[in-house]
Amino acid sequence: MDLSNAAWRTSSYSGGNGGQCVEVAAITRPGSEPAQMCAVRDSKNPRGPVLAFTPQQWRRFTATMKTGNSGVT
Repeated sequence: MDLSNAAWRTSSYSGGNGGQCVEVAAITRPGSEPAQMCAVRDSKNPRGPVLAFTPQQWRRFTATMKTGNSGVT
């Protein structure tokens, strides 16, 4: 996945205080809409690993985090 032109956005919950932040970027192929993938990375380590989600997976992930019901024990 080519991330060289990704427009990374910092989470609105980050607060800019240097805490634990994530950044997200919508990844599209040239001439393609809507986004093909959603990339997520640690804002403190921008050259580190990136998680990639399909748009459907991203919506499901964020909805699960909002409810606080991840099902993980």
